Amino acid sequence: MKPLEDIAYDGIGLFRTEFVFGRFSRYPTFEEQYEAYSEVVKKAEGRPVIIRTLDIGGDKDLAYFELPKEENPFLGYRAVRVCLDREQIFLDQLMAILAAGACGKAKIMFPMITEMSEFVACKRLVAKAKNLLQDRKIPFDEDIHIGIMVETPASAVLADRFATVCDFVSIGTNDLTQYVTCTDRANPNIQKLYNPYNPAVIRLIGNTIRSARQAGIEAGVCGELAGELNFIPLLVGFGVNKLSMSPALIEKVRYLVCRLNQREMSRLSDQVLNIDDPYEIESLVTSVSERALAI
Repeated sequence: MKPLEDIAYDGIGLFRTEFVFGRFSRYPTFEEQYEAYSEVVKKAEGRPVIIRTLDIGGDKDLAYFELPKEENPFLGYRAVRVCLDREQIFLDQLMAILAAGACGKAKIMFPMITEMSEFVACKRLVAKAKNLLQDRKIPFDEDIHIGIMVETPASAVLADRFATVCDFVSIGTNDLTQYVTCTDRANPNIQKLYNPYNPAVIRLIGNTIRSARQAGIEAGVCGELAGELNFIPLLVGFGVNKLSMSPALIEKVRYLVCRLNQREMSRLSDQVLNIDDPYEIESLVTSVSERALAI
């Protein structure tokens, strides 16, 4: 059990840049993006700000992007798939994030990664963005941390490989659960199948966190599960470093984490990996959470 003061609020776990793009009826310039990102980084006062590159597509559309209509947009043309095809737009964003990093502590996170070649292409553009900033004599963070959002089954299965080339990973549990269980979480007919206690979801989350720890990099969780009290014993057991949630949940989550014994939770997570029934898993970890909160 950790003392309460050892569990710190540590910056912004996910800054969604599509909201910046949503302020405009055209592509925002480098200067406009820099103004937005640097303001957030400065207000963080030295704490890390994880800035996710543009995650457009899926359920997030902007008219000026003129994206094609798709039958399955969540499995379609979105996030880095769009950005890598629109290199100058992507470069402007990367330059703005890098420059904002000179004002504090920013990190770059790429969404919707499914294979190593995508991450390599993104890193190549980060290097190109650095060169462009140098040419313009614009200060930037030369050692900025670069990571991925693990939200596809592919990146979770390959977590051990990605952990060797990333500075950090953050698990996007909402999309990961949706993709692993093959369910549209907004479809009431199959809502019961959208279940984060599905053993396959838990195994991929555990694999990702443990792969990151073995590689010596930070593993975080964002999405609804990061603030779900009944799921947190499992995340602690796997060895998660950071949880990103809405501010309203922080105190409750902090209170719970401080009352969990990491070794006991590690044994719990190992036990859960041998259970096939999602409802049995949920019942077990819920009882653990409730006992801890009752202390």
